[in-house]
Amino acid sequence: MTAQPRRVIAILGMHRSGTSCLTGSLQEAGLELGEHHTWNPYNRKGNRENQDFVDLHDTILAANGGAWDNPPATGEWSPDHRERARELLAEYADVEALGFKDPRCLLLLAGWRELVPGLERVGIFRHPDAVAASLANRSQIPREQALSLWYAYNRLLFREYRRQPFPLLCFDDGEEPFNRKVDAVIGRLQLRPVASPARFYDNSLKTHDGGMPLRLPWKVRYLYRRLRWASL
Repeated sequence: MTAQPRRVIAILGMHRSGTSCLTGSLQEAGLELGEHHTWNPYNRKGNRENQDFVDLHDTILAANGGAWDNPPATGEWSPDHRERARELLAEYADVEALGFKDPRCLLLLAGWRELVPGLERVGIFRHPDAVAASLANRSQIPREQALSLWYAYNRLLFREYRRQPFPLLCFDDGEEPFNRKVDAVIGRLQLRPVASPARFYDNSLKTHDGGMPLRLPWKVRYLYRRLRWASL
């Protein structure tokens, strides 16, 4: 088997749902991310994504006739895709715990489970209205499409949780409860407790709470309630 890190941790969640904040918080506790983005216009602390992983995911989605905003019916990996993923993991073979975050991973998770049988996961979700507002601002995506994407991604998140439970957080929580729950996740993942009083979470950077609530499709409301039930 190709060399890979002793532990690989995937941070799972829909776009604009707090995955960057969760990833940065775990990075504070010693999770290695490799080379990653630390700033962009829509996330001043960066989305914490390793571009090599994102590029691989985009390539696989395109090969299946889809994209991040057009989830394909299937997410089949070719032998070349698997080989590229092995190469990425091998680059970090000397790392104790490697984390990677890219919302696209939810659409392609079966391939990662095959390559990393011991793959560890932690997830996060956010209210559909807030996600829709944020996607409209960043990508000019209409509300109906944004809610459809929210459902597609979070249905996969909940399905993965039901398959084998893992820590699941809600980004709708305020700063203090969010950090408290992050600390619980850090303990469960056996990472390093964060000693600094200054945490990665910055409430001033959290925008688009959804504004005046609009009626949500019933299946979106139902899935959000089930995620809340499953979360820490």
